[in-house]
Amino acid sequence: MTHNLRFQVITLPGPSWDKVLANFKYVEELGFDLVTTGDHFVDWNNPILPWFEAWTLLAAIARETTRIRIATYVTQFPLRNPAMLARQALTVDHISGGRLEVGLGTGLTIDPAYDMIGIPNYAAKERVARFREYVEIVDRLLVNETTLFEGEFYSVKDAVMNPRPVQTPRPPLVIAALGPVMLKIAAQFADNWNSMSFEAEFEAQLEETRVRIARVDAACEALDRDPASLRRSFLMFDPASRAGGGSITYYESERVFTDRVEALLKLGISEIGLYFPTVDAQRPMFEKIATEIIPDLKRA
Repeated sequence: MTHNLRFQVITLPGPSWDKVLANFKYVEELGFDLVTTGDHFVDWNNPILPWFEAWTLLAAIARETTRIRIATYVTQFPLRNPAMLARQALTVDHISGGRLEVGLGTGLTIDPAYDMIGIPNYAAKERVARFREYVEIVDRLLVNETTLFEGEFYSVKDAVMNPRPVQTPRPPLVIAALGPVMLKIAAQFADNWNSMSFEAEFEAQLEETRVRIARVDAACEALDRDPASLRRSFLMFDPASRAGGGSITYYESERVFTDRVEALLKLGISEIGLYFPTVDAQRPMFEKIATEIIPDLKRA
């Protein structure tokens, strides 16, 4: 299976509704394929900053956009009951006319929200075990009209999901996975596996991604799944941006951007995630990337 090349932009849910809406519409007008936002109770880097709830925001964005696909990249599972999350996804799938993708992840143990709102901050092993059950419940609820599930951590009893999703058999599931066990979960349930790297140098990010790709391929083969059926998404995190006042290195020049994207494409990545430029001086390059460079990359 060959996946068409896609480019997504992740933008933060703040500081005001007008600003958020303008950013989402701007990304759509530039022709990107997917626009996403983070899912936290607060900005975990700076909790006092203005911040909106992701799924409420997506519902509103769904009514204010017409073409672009939308998603959380990614929903932190400890924040919501899995059945209610599936219901939220079903609702946004309908509001958007079938443009939703459901991004799921384990969340950050360093997120201050756990203490703020009094929910458990699960240890790593339990967090992953809970996540596997969580994903299975979301998958089953969106695929089936009625679901019965009894797990170690979660259960649903004759849970009815009506109406059925706009997308068949359900909106695509995006699973963010970095470690070996999470990669196995992605291989089992995901339509799209999302990865990123916190390595300081891009070459090191490539090598780390190459190792993860080999692991997820092996996990697919162990399940008798064609590895090519799993889309691979990479979010281009820039460790230097914070120290650089928000300036993102891959917006410095056309050559830097193109070289990095082409290196990722050689690994089999078919969805490239970009961070929304917060430095105004980088907007012209961002726009050139969207209107000139990306179309050339897709044609190639």
